Amino acid sequence: MRYPAGSTPTWKYSYQAIHTLRPLFCSLQVAGVEHVPLEGGVVLACNHPGGLDSFVLGYASPRQVYYMAKRELFNVHPLVTRFLHGIGAFPINRGARDTAAIEHSVKLLLEGRVLGMFPEGTRNRGLPLRRGRSGVVRVALEADVPIVPVAVMGIPHLHRYWRKPFNRTHVSVQFGQPMRFAAREMEKVPEYTTEVMMAIARMMPSELRGRYGEPMASPPENIPPQSGDVASASQ
Repeated sequence: MRYPAGSTPTWKYSYQAIHTLRPLFCSLQVAGVEHVPLEGGVVLACNHPGGLDSFVLGYASPRQVYYMAKRELFNVHPLVTRFLHGIGAFPINRGARDTAAIEHSVKLLLEGRVLGMFPEGTRNRGLPLRRGRSGVVRVALEADVPIVPVAVMGIPHLHRYWRKPFNRTHVSVQFGQPMRFAAREMEKVPEYTTEVMMAIARMMPSELRGRYGEPMASPPENIPPQSGDVASASQ
């Protein structure tokens, strides 16, 4: 079995478990994986239909993906905490600007890691895209790394029927073209955030694009992102 590049031991065990069990629960189609740079820091900016999207995105990525996770998860049990650290997850305080989490995100990117982020911040549960938050772009600009937009589809159905093996929910992951913005041009964060959300929306069915449907593509000022804390990966 070929594991994603840079996998930690815990990530490899998790990958193998998903690889073994996945055929029981879903069929998976992955497209555009060649758009993920094989070296250097990169942010994967993904829509957020539900909690399992982080597992699907991590499995589809050619490199290990590091995620933020709500701090409460690190207090559940010492074994859970050990597992989360083992797969590269790190805590973030939701509902407030977590400077430590942001700094750690930038550090990972500067070390050449892949950071998975969900600009919507909150799960949309299969509804149209929510307004994008600015944290994804801010972190990418600070580290001067590209953003790869990603669209994951089929997660709500997988949430609903995962207890029924052999139901074979169809799940798809599509990676878009890398987007690179001028480093530290923070005054353009709203514009860049809209561009990222538009790129994600274009890979989704029209009924799920929400405010980022093509008719609203111009001018971007009509779709201001939410400023503030970095969007969490697990909520």
